[in-house]
Amino acid sequence: MGLDLRPLVEASSINITELSEKVIAIDAYNSIYQFLATIRGPTGELLANSKGSVTSHLSGLFYRNVSLLAENIKLIYVFDGEPNYLKSKEIEHRRHLKQIATEKYEAALMSGKYDDARKYSQATSILTQEMIEESKKILELLGIPIVQAKSEGEAAAAYLTKCGIAFGCASQDYDSLLFGAEKLIRNVTISGKRKIPNRNSYINIEPEIIDHKFFLSRLSLTREQLVDVGILIGTDFNPEGFPGIGPKTALKLIKEYNKLENIEKIRDRLPDVPYQEIRNIFLRPEIPEIDNISFNEIKYEQVINFLCTEKNFSIDRVTGSLDRLKKTITSRNQSLERWF
Repeated sequence: MGLDLRPLVEASSINITELSEKVIAIDAYNSIYQFLATIRGPTGELLANSKGSVTSHLSGLFYRNVSLLAENIKLIYVFDGEPNYLKSKEIEHRRHLKQIATEKYEAALMSGKYDDARKYSQATSILTQEMIEESKKILELLGIPIVQAKSEGEAAAAYLTKCGIAFGCASQDYDSLLFGAEKLIRNVTISGKRKIPNRNSYINIEPEIIDHKFFLSRLSLTREQLVDVGILIGTDFNPEGFPGIGPKTALKLIKEYNKLENIEKIRDRLPDVPYQEIRNIFLRPEIPEIDNISFNEIKYEQVINFLCTEKNFSIDRVTGSLDRLKKTITSRNQSLERWF
């Protein structure tokens, strides 16, 4: 469900244009799940083509990335590998929540409560292997490089920022900060207007950035101590955390006692938590070998063939978006040529 660090975070608003010419490593699964949750029909149904194949993920990946590429933002999508065995409890918990949400969604549909149905539908998303492969295909056709993580995608994305390949990593979750991402950028793939559930009004979601070094300095913590704060609150690898300890209490305890082992009030519960393994997941994660990142040309005709011929997207909308992107790139290149 993601680490609950929001009460401790002070993010700075950023305009998407400020990311121009920068490389952003995107947590692929996090982004695709957002598309599956938000790109739905009026009663919460996923978008699908005439053959019944889900297309919400492709719609989000295509139209949003075309917009980002038009801003001259270089993108790298990082996909999760095999989850650590400690994540199994969280994965099972997520399955349980999806089942509950599915039951509520179906009940709302049956009773004609369509606003409720759409709200519940957002928590029912399941990412299939077919969707993953389709997502990788559209990204490759758009010239966007892909990195396959050995385990946690956020760990690999954070590594790209630490070795200077990427300016920051994009994710909605705060776990990236525990993995040491130099900068965490939220709302990159979901910025724009969003409807408020059960209300006929909208809010404008803008990107925000969190600088890792400034974040630690403001809290007077080391990265190791931040990881201990996360373990107290509860991470994907110990989702229950320590009952009764929220973000602010966790921060207070670590600042007072320096590390988990010194906190008297949790000492009797500490042996039940594999805290040293969890520390290693964040501080010494498995990192993929990254020899070369290539930002390739967009394969316009192949994009049209894949989306319109194979997936039944509107050819007018797809070609219109691609034409606007092509004009933007051409105009930008012509402006650069004037300097030489």
